[in-house]
This record gives sequence, structure tokens and C-alpha cells, in this order.
Amino acid sequence: MFTGIVTAIGTIREARHTTIVGAGDLHATIACPFDPAAIAIGASIACSGVCLTVVDRGGVAGDAWFAVDISGETLARSVPGRWEVGSKLNLEPALKLGDELGGHIVTGHVDGVGQVVSVSPVGESLRLEIAAPKELAPYLAAKGSITVDGVSLTVNEVADQADGRCHFVLNIIPHTAQVTTLGTLVAGGGVNLEIDVLARYLMRMQALRG
Repeated sequence: MFTGIVTAIGTIREARHTTIVGAGDLHATIACPFDPAAIAIGASIACSGVCLTVVDRGGVAGDAWFAVDISGETLARSVPGRWEVGSKLNLEPALKLGDELGGHIVTGHVDGVGQVVSVSPVGESLRLEIAAPKELAPYLAAKGSITVDGVSLTVNEVADQADGRCHFVLNIIPHTAQVTTLGTLVAGGGVNLEIDVLARYLMRMQALRG
């Protein structure tokens, strides 16, 4: 379990398929500024919103790395091209008992891929508009929570589209833009989306009542 509060940005240093090229799982090594002594084998780290298990680690404090295996299912459900060498990832270690819940409850399971519609400055902040696929539209509400590339955010506006998709607007403050990859997003790019877990259960309960 995570909170959507990113603690560092990592970079994919190596990525190779464990079977034939273009199929099967991917083994990736991610460089990060963590202390490798504090990274346990088997621990969970959210990588741009995807919960992955550490299978190896090394380096020194401030210049560390960890390795993960990424399943074909994860590759299919997350942003295309996200797992290539050189890609930047928002990192968050799993929540520990007693840690502050600074964002909202995040599972690290990607529900869908959104597309950046526009990025525009508003004062010192960024106004970010994202199109969510129609299957996620019922779960988005103004002032509700959404996880975008692993970052816990509050939805400012929601606009349903004729094709069933939903556009939602976020305000990215300067600090968030600087310490995550959100400050580098451009129109047309993809983002991993995870809906609020409470909205998920409420929708299920409503469906059963119906």
C-alpha cells in the first residue's frame, strides 16, 4: 500500500525481456538516490504508479539501484514505452505502519492509461488536463482523488465527453512539478491512472443494488 507521495525520481538503467524480444516479462534495473541498505529484497516500490517487487539491489547511499521483474500484464496495462532505458519514474517505497498518510490510499494497480490533453501555466503552477478512458469516467469526481503516474492528486474539474471519455483538470504546484515527472508532461503523452479505491467499492455496491 502507498500514499501517492513521491520520494524520488528514478531512471531505468537497463531493461531486457526475459523471453523473446517483444513478449513475456521484462527485467529492469532502476537507478535511484535511495540507500540500498534500506531496500529489502521482496519489498514493494511504486514506480510511476505501478507496484513492483524488488528482486535485487546494490550501489551506495545516494547512488543506488534496484531490479524488478515486470509482467506482460503490467506492460500491457501501463503507458506504452514507459519501461525503456532512460525513462524517468516516480518512486515511492511501500507505506510502513505508523507512517503519515499524506496523500490517499493507493494500491499501485494501474486501472487505465490517460492522455494529456493540455499543459498550461497558471501563475507559478501548471494546469494539467487529462483524458481518461470511458471505463474510468464514472469513478472521477470534482474534489475526488486520483493517482497520476504514482502521484496523489485532487481533481479540480470534470467534463464528460460525447465519446464516453472524461476530461479532468489538475493543478500542479511548483514543488510537485519539480520533485516528480509531472513537470515534464506534454500534450499527447500518456500517464498511468489509478482511481480512488473508495470510488471503486462504491461503484461495485451501486452495481449490486441495481
